[in-house]
Amino acid sequence: MNRSAIEPDSEAVLVLPPLNCSPHPSAVCLIKRTIDVLGSLIGLSIFALLFLPIAIAIKLDSAGAIFYKQERYGLHGKPFTMCKFRSMVHNADELKALVPNEAKGLIFKNEQDPRITRVGRFLRRTSLDELPQFWNVLKGEMSLVGTRPPTADEVKHYSDRHWQRLNVKPGLTGEWQVSGRSSIKDFEKLSISICAIKRSGIRFTIWC
Repeated sequence: MNRSAIEPDSEAVLVLPPLNCSPHPSAVCLIKRTIDVLGSLIGLSIFALLFLPIAIAIKLDSAGAIFYKQERYGLHGKPFTMCKFRSMVHNADELKALVPNEAKGLIFKNEQDPRITRVGRFLRRTSLDELPQFWNVLKGEMSLVGTRPPTADEVKHYSDRHWQRLNVKPGLTGEWQVSGRSSIKDFEKLSISICAIKRSGIRFTIWC
C-alpha cells in the first residue's frame, strides 16, 4: 500500500509496522473511547463558536486557506489527514528547507520560525489552532490524550523502539505536551511517550 506525505516534494512512503506490533489496551478501551467522543463533541461546540472570528483573523492576516491539512500517522502507522487552523504562510511546506532545524533527530522545530504568522503565533500559544483536531478525535483517528502524531518523514526512519509510539492512538495532548512541547528539541526525549505506553493499569489505559 502506497502512503505519501502531504508535502508535494516528498516521495511516497511505504509504512510497514513490525510484525510483533500489538495495540496498547487503551486502543480498544471502551471507557477511553466514550470519553473521547464526549470530549470531542464539547470541543467541536467550542470550535463552532470560535470558527468565524478565528477564520476572519487568519484571512486578514495573510493570504491562504483557513485550514492546514497534513498527512499524519496513527495507530499501527495508519495514515490520516490531520486538520488545524493555518498558523503559517500558505507556502510554508515549500519554505521549510530554508528554515534551520534547531531540533535533534527526526522532529523539526525552530522557535523563531519566520513562516509563522502573527495570528498564527497567538493561535499556537493558546492552542486554538488545534480545535479542528476534535473532528479527528470524533472519527476515531486520534484520542484526546495520546502520543504526538508523527509525519511521514519521521515514520519512515522509525526503529522498532520508535514504533511503540504507534501502539496507541495519537492525541491532542499527552505527556510530551505536559512536559513542555515547545521546549523539547530532542526526538529521543519523546521517549516519555514510550515510557507511558509501557505502563499498565486502568489509569494509564485511559491516560495513554
